[in-house]
Amino acid sequence: MILHAGLIAAHAAGLWRGVLIEGASGAGKSDLALRALGFGFRLVADDRVVVFLSAGRLYGRAPATLAGLIEVRGVGVLNRYPLSMARIVLRLRLVGEGEAVERMPEESDAPLLGVSIPSLALRPFEASAPAKLAAAIEHLGGKA
Repeated sequence: MILHAGLIAAHAAGLWRGVLIEGASGAGKSDLALRALGFGFRLVADDRVVVFLSAGRLYGRAPATLAGLIEVRGVGVLNRYPLSMARIVLRLRLVGEGEAVERMPEESDAPLLGVSIPSLALRPFEASAPAKLAAAIEHLGGKA
């Protein structure tokens, strides 16, 4: 399955753990991914993610034509050294300024290809968004 999303990964507890970033076009998927790279995350895929199952777990990778590329609005398409794939352990839904983000959300799961993974809503343009994402990987990403 190919999704219009981004995928970045953080190294935590000895494994690369992937965050699937979903949102409407222009919502800030690539912007958040670019800023997260400065927090130790690695790019797996930008704009399109090939999602697949292996041994009952979700994984993602970039389509071959987009591997290593990330769009930086106002600059162009840049080449970054990517991970070839990552296990998806967190599903992130980007929300706009007018949408509510719960202060203390209850843990929720979002199924994808029949596999339930932790889900989180986040405003991508907040200065703390990459730090929140790193904390979410530690808090929620180890459960998948």
